[in-house]
Amino acid sequence: MRRTVDYFFATMSPWAYLGHERFVRIAHAVHAEVRVRPMDLGKIFPLSGGLPLGKRAPQRQAYRLVELRRWSEWLGLPLNLHPKHFPVAGDPSARLISVVAERDGTEAALRLTGAVLSAVWARELDIADADTLAVLLKEGGLDAARLAQSQADEAQALADAHTQAAIDAGVFGAPAYVIDGELFWGQDRLDFVERRLQA
Repeated sequence: MRRTVDYFFATMSPWAYLGHERFVRIAHAVHAEVRVRPMDLGKIFPLSGGLPLGKRAPQRQAYRLVELRRWSEWLGLPLNLHPKHFPVAGDPSARLISVVAERDGTEAALRLTGAVLSAVWARELDIADADTLAVLLKEGGLDAARLAQSQADEAQALADAHTQAAIDAGVFGAPAYVIDGELFWGQDRLDFVERRLQA
């Protein structure tokens, strides 16, 4: 029986960026079904006790940078600790990924997710900008019409449903992976995700 993973992430999360390709490889290896669910942490933090980065204690902000550098070096992934376009609104890209998942399927949505995350943390691109999103669609061989579709009310409803699903699952940060109701938080828990999927 194929396992199903609800993959919750914020499109501007460096931790989602660091974990994305590894998660995709793990899911593919066991032929897991992935439900791609970009979420709005701005709606989750007030319920979970989380704080936006700028409101966290200075010690936590400083240590975050240390950990990002460590993981970037360990994984061999390029990562700009101070990207040009961060903080950045995640709504436009979350809606776009939601529409692509709905219209083009999981694999297309996973590819676009990787491109969006990389755009922020490796390519210095503004994922809140429609022109940037149009370029990412083109680079991924996806229908340019998806951009206009992502600006419709139906796209916002899809994105809101993903956020509500995250809230219902007890998600409080990104990325998060939910397998048979069991929550795994953080790209540093991917070893446990892999074991659960192989069980």
